Amino acid sequence: MDNETSNVQSSNGTSTIGQIVWRFVAAAIVLAITAFFTPGFTINNVWALALAAVVLTVIDYLIVKFTGLHASPFGKGFVGFILSAIVLYVTQFFVAGYTISWIAAIIGALVYGVVDYFIPGDNKL
Repeated sequence: MDNETSNVQSSNGTSTIGQIVWRFVAAAIVLAITAFFTPGFTINNVWALALAAVVLTVIDYLIVKFTGLHASPFGKGFVGFILSAIVLYVTQFFVAGYTISWIAAIIGALVYGVVDYFIPGDNKL
């Protein structure tokens, strides 16, 4: 009976360590590519990149938890695009070595959405 319960829980969306690590790695890769292709958006080192990926993930989780909207440029249309730009911009206040301007946040939201389309972070392992 316990095995059936645990199998049902894991198939219903309970995250495993592997899924969490994959989401973190995917978020960091998407963020690094976005910073590379976006003028006015810099991440100074790997530690700033890792912390920024965590902060972006936490902010997105909190937005989803309290509003039900995903901060994804293509997931929720214009509102998601604006949320994504705001999240990219606000992250600089929590992470040293991460700087972005408003214009870069808007361009970065578009780049982030395109890159995230090809490297999604919510795949099930």
